[in-house]
Amino acid sequence: MTDNARARKLADRIQVVVAETLDRRIKDPRLGFVTITDARVTGDLREATVFYTVYGDDEERAASAAALESAKGVLRSEVGRQTGVRFTPTLAFVPDALPDNARTIEDLLDKARAQDAAVREVSTGATYAGDADPYRKPEDDTDESDESDENEGSASA
Repeated sequence: MTDNARARKLADRIQVVVAETLDRRIKDPRLGFVTITDARVTGDLREATVFYTVYGDDEERAASAAALESAKGVLRSEVGRQTGVRFTPTLAFVPDALPDNARTIEDLLDKARAQDAAVREVSTGATYAGDADPYRKPEDDTDESDESDENEGSASA
């Protein structure tokens, strides 16, 4: 077994090699605006998962996925040539769910902002149900008279 640091280094190198190879050598017209976002390698360095995003609609995503699958052999041979490892890992391309998750979070934040604005709008003319300050405070008059009685007793003694 290898250590995780070596797997991380190899994954980083695979990410760079795949991105550069897609940019320079792969001339498939189906390949759209593909961004390699991450790469992960198993602990035995036999399999690599490459995560990617595609700018465009579902049709362009499907076409880019087909282009990546067809270019898998060229990409794997280039990874093997540039990394110099004994066994070149097999490549699996997985669409990254990060943009979809970010879009979902943005939608939820917009919904929360709208609800906050609605609550703010309802509360603008509202008044408190009771007093403005609901906490009980000791009477100022009784405290001063108790203190003055204690001071007089100590002064006369």
